[in-house]
Amino acid sequence: MTYVLNSMPKQIESIFLKRCTKAETATIGHKRHLGFVDRKVQNILNRKITVAGTAVTLAIPGQDSTLLHHIIKFLRPGDILCIDRLGDDKHACLGGGVAAAIVSSGCSGVILDGPCTDVPEIEEYNLQVWCKGTSPITTRLYDTGGSFNVPISVGGAVVHPGDVVIADFSGVLILPPNEAESDVAWALEKQKSEPASHKKIFNGKFLGDLSGASKKVEQKLS
Repeated sequence: MTYVLNSMPKQIESIFLKRCTKAETATIGHKRHLGFVDRKVQNILNRKITVAGTAVTLAIPGQDSTLLHHIIKFLRPGDILCIDRLGDDKHACLGGGVAAAIVSSGCSGVILDGPCTDVPEIEEYNLQVWCKGTSPITTRLYDTGGSFNVPISVGGAVVHPGDVVIADFSGVLILPPNEAESDVAWALEKQKSEPASHKKIFNGKFLGDLSGASKKVEQKLS
């Protein structure tokens, strides 16, 4: 296996990314199905936090993290590193040393389709990591190859370099830039209306009446 290194993608505008951090992935999940990373990929620190950024992609095989160590120097503030482990679910490629390097780059977070290790250090350095739990078995520098900034798969979702990544307390969503603006705008409008509808429920209204579900059921029964 050889190395493939492509150029860094154009970054998503910071003003739009700030708006993305206010849109919940679960709200967008009312509207679309594609782009959601497997629900097993969750924030390892279990914090109620949202990050949004430009997808920078990496695919590394099995026990080898040579390319990961190399490419960290290219990461920028506002990027989110998305790592495809090419099916490996045993070896942790991200621990304390890698976390320190990524934080030093200014990168906003990591989406990892596999386990991490050294959680206390990840927490100490305040790196936001969404992954599939932890493993005590780590990768090595075996120099077997990998690919940087190519289309990858993370938790069953296709990620292209330059995609919009939104990761929060519910999970991770990957959005093509040409679809992100409308979906985020829709989610923000929906979230504005939710407090009022919740207040109606606490004041005695029935959810089925407000959502229209009861009308559908009653029509089937009549």
